[in-house]
Parts: sequence; C-alpha cells; structure tokens
Amino acid sequence: MYEPKSFDDLKVNDRVSLSKTITEADGALYIAATGDFGPVHVDEVYAGATRFGRRVAPGIMVAGLCTSILTSELVGTIGVSVEDRFWFTGPVFYGDTLTFDVWIAEQHDETRTIIWEASARNDGGLEVLKARASLKFPRRKPS
Repeated sequence: MYEPKSFDDLKVNDRVSLSKTITEADGALYIAATGDFGPVHVDEVYAGATRFGRRVAPGIMVAGLCTSILTSELVGTIGVSVEDRFWFTGPVFYGDTLTFDVWIAEQHDETRTIIWEASARNDGGLEVLKARASLKFPRRKPS
C-alpha cells in the first residue's frame, strides 16, 4: 500500500479491483471537511422529495475513492494528477457496497503520462461512476 512506483514499473492493462461500503461516517467526514452541505446529502426530508427518494453520498467523495485506490493499490504516489473526468451514472446511497475497477488504459513514454480509467458498480451491478484521467510522472533523474 502506497509504495512508490516508477513510470517504468507500470503497464497498460494493469488493473485493480476493490470493494468498499459507503458509510454515514464517510459522508459526514467528507461533508465536514469540504463544507458540501447540499441538502440531497444531509436532509432526509429534502432528499426524499427528489428523484432519488433518499439521501445520496456526495459524488466527488466517491470519485475520490477511485483516486485513492489508484495511488494506494495500482500506480503508487509519484505521479501527479493532470486532468480528471468523472461521470456520475447512478446514485450512491449510504450503505451501498461499491466495487471499483481501476486500470491503466494508455501509457505515453514521451510525456511520461498514463491515462487511467475506472468504473464503480453497486452491489446490484448498476454502474454508478465512470472515470478517465491523466497522471504525469517526473522525468528520470540524470545518471
């Protein structure tokens, strides 16, 4: 976990899969840290009147789990995020167990950049998040 890996240690199609249950505590800590007090996340009455019918976990919190899995389990901590794109394709409710699949889709030697992608599915098999992002690695130190 959180091992430094060099660009040269990585390959296209390297992949990791990890499951996590999204808890009320996860949401509370994220909301307190960011100030994202959107009523669909914190107000049961308000959320009950939305198309979701109940409170949903913050999407960016769920997206952040993808980047955490990326660095802790797949590519290490040396790369720097350049661009992140997330598509929120379904709701995530507190108590849902999500399975995250994160993989390296492209590797560009000339720019020392990888393109990674991710998908998260709930325990019912519904995809709730897709991601595509760029991670740039530092140049090699001169010998």
